Amino acid sequence: MRAAGLTLITHGLNGNVDDWVIAMADRMTDYSRFPGRSFACYEIYFTLSNSIYVPAWRRLGGDAPPSTDSAEIFVKLDWRQLANNNYSTYEGAAAIVPRRLQTNFIQELNGHALAELPIHLIGHSRGGSLACQLSRLLGTNGVWVDHLTTLDPHPLNNDGFFDFPYTVVDAPARTYESVLFHDNYYQGVNVLFFGESVGGAYVRELTSLDGGYDGIAAAHSNVHLWYHGTVDLRVPADDTVATLTSTQRQTWWTRYEGRGLIAGFYYSLIGGGNRLSVDQPDGPGTARIRDGYNQKWELGAGRSTNRAALPVNNGDWPNLITFNLAGTNLMAQSQSNAVALSYQWAKPPTSNAAVSLYLDDDFNPFNGNERLVQQVTVSGTTSNNLGFATVEFNVAATNTTPGVHSLYAQIRGGGRSRYLYAPERLTVFSSFQPPSLAISREPGSQVRLDISGLPGQRIVLQSAGDLHAWQPLATNWLATNLWSYRDTTEGSIRRFYRAALQLGQ
Repeated sequence: MRAAGLTLITHGLNGNVDDWVIAMADRMTDYSRFPGRSFACYEIYFTLSNSIYVPAWRRLGGDAPPSTDSAEIFVKLDWRQLANNNYSTYEGAAAIVPRRLQTNFIQELNGHALAELPIHLIGHSRGGSLACQLSRLLGTNGVWVDHLTTLDPHPLNNDGFFDFPYTVVDAPARTYESVLFHDNYYQGVNVLFFGESVGGAYVRELTSLDGGYDGIAAAHSNVHLWYHGTVDLRVPADDTVATLTSTQRQTWWTRYEGRGLIAGFYYSLIGGGNRLSVDQPDGPGTARIRDGYNQKWELGAGRSTNRAALPVNNGDWPNLITFNLAGTNLMAQSQSNAVALSYQWAKPPTSNAAVSLYLDDDFNPFNGNERLVQQVTVSGTTSNNLGFATVEFNVAATNTTPGVHSLYAQIRGGGRSRYLYAPERLTVFSSFQPPSLAISREPGSQVRLDISGLPGQRIVLQSAGDLHAWQPLATNWLATNLWSYRDTTEGSIRRFYRAALQLGQ
C-alpha cells in the first residue's frame, strides 16, 4: 500500500464533472487498498475575472488535508467553459498548471502546493489531451508525474483526427520524459467517436464494450465506464449514468484482468499493482504492462526511446521518483536499516537538496505525527540525468515508538518540496527477546495465562490440542511487562499454550 497524493480526473468535449467524474472519484475512497479512512475532495472550476476564465476551487467532500490520515486529495477538474470550440487544451492546461504550483491556491493546504504530492492524471477524450499537456507543462517546470491515464484520448484536429465542424487544434496525446507510468485505454468500435493508441504507454485496446451507455457515442463513453469498473468492483456498479452488470463483468475484461480486479486503477499507487510486470493482459502479441514504464532512464524496465522529450526543464522543483525500503521490514529499536531512492533535480551538480526520511503513523506528511530518522544531502542532477542513492537510517527509542509505521521521504531544494511514501511498511519492536509464559488453573474452567515480555513487543498467544495445530487466541502490543489473559476450557479437553513474538503483519 502506498499513498498516492493527488488524483485529478477530468472530462472531454462539452462535458462536465457532474456525473461520471464525481462518481469515479467517490468510489476511489472505498477501494479496498485505500490508505486510511479520511481524504479531501475538491472541484477546480473556471470563473470569469476581467473577461478571462481563471481557476477557482471548492471542497466537495472529506476534510481539509492537514486533518486527514491519508493526505489523499481528489480533484474533479471542471473545464466546461473551455471544453468547446473556443479554447484548445493548450490553453486549458496553461491556465491550470500555475495554480497547481502555487502554495496559496488552496488555502486549506496551509502553505503546501498540490504539486508537492505524487500526481495521477486521468482524462477522457479531449481530457486525455488535456492530461498529456498538463504533464508536459508540469515537466517543463521540473515536476514529475507519477501516473498518467488516458481514456480513449481524442485531441481535436490533431494526431490524425479531423473533427469538422470543430476548428480548434488540441495538444497531442504524448508520453513525456517526466512521466513515470502511463496507461492508455482506447477503442475503435465506434466509427464516429473513438480514441487512439499512445506511444510510451501500456496500451490496452478495448474491443468488447456492448451494454453500458446508450447512443451514438456509447462505446466512447464506455471506456471511462470500463475504468470505473476497475475502481468500483461491485456487481452491479454504476457511475450515476450507466450501469455495469454481471454481463459486462464477464465480457469487457480478459481472463487475466479478473472482471476488472487486475486492470485499470489497479496500477495506480493506491491500487499497488506491479507496473514492471512483463505480463500481457490481452494475450500473446499484445502490450506488456511495463511498456508504460519510463525507460528513458534505467528505472527497472530497461532502456528504450519510449518517452517524448520536453522542450525544457527549468528545474524549479526537485523530485523523488521511486522510493523503497531496501532492508528488512521488521526491526528492533537501536537497529539500522536502509532505503533506496531515485530522484531528479534539474539543477547543476553544485546545487544541493536535502532528502529527509520520516516514520509516520499514517499516510499524511502534513499532520504532525511524523518523526525524522535521517537526513542527507544530494546534488543537482541536471535535466539529462537521474540521481540514485541508498540511505541508511537508525531507529531508537528517542525517535521511534514500537508499532507498524509507514515510511516517507521528502526532498527539498530551492525552497520547494515533494513527498513520496514507500510501498512497504516498517514494523518496529522494542526488542526481539522471547517472552515467557506462566499458566495457572483458576476456579471453574478458567485458565490464567501470564505473558512476560518487554513493553513495545507484539505478542501472539496461541493454543493447540496436539502441539501441532496451533491457533491464535489473541495478539497484543505490550504496554507493560505483564499481559494476563484468561481462557475457558471445557471439561477434560487437553489444551497446550505458547506465547511468541508476532513477526508477521
